Amino acid sequence: MQLDEVAKWKPFVPVHGDPIDLSFLDAHSITYIHREDGKADLEYTFFVTYSFHCFAKDYSDLTDAERLALMYHAPKDSRPFCYNRYNLARRYLRPIIENLHTAAVVHAGYGSYAATEIITETGERAWYYVPFKVYRERKKYRLHVTSAYLINEAPGNAKVGFFKIAYNLRMGKKLPSRKR
Repeated sequence: MQLDEVAKWKPFVPVHGDPIDLSFLDAHSITYIHREDGKADLEYTFFVTYSFHCFAKDYSDLTDAERLALMYHAPKDSRPFCYNRYNLARRYLRPIIENLHTAAVVHAGYGSYAATEIITETGERAWYYVPFKVYRERKKYRLHVTSAYLINEAPGNAKVGFFKIAYNLRMGKKLPSRKR
């Protein structure tokens, strides 16, 4: 399927060091199955893409030389590579997206949603904010992850069920929005 976002990420090549693989962020599809007692299963297959904001960030304390050495050029923009965001994405991002149907999904504003909670390797609860948008493109369901980063505390935004989002998308209804 021709996608409106990057389908295959090229490696980051630091000035000094080996290339860093980003293929775990390549476009892929996921089928979520909604099972309810007494009802037929509903399947939703989403084509998933990721923004380079999942592994890049421009820190204000970088010197021009540091910024240049870390620069990653994506088709639509350029930003410095961020090792922290990269390591978090490599470890947690794909499993979060694969399990959105069981995740704590919240309204993220601007027509976006976000999955937030992770359990770290040490068993601690952390808040990894993963905003995403869903839409239809050429009669297919699309999910685009717009960013991914740690936050200090749980977001206070209202929760929304992922299957409610998917069902509304399927039926051509307005997507769930934040109640004001």
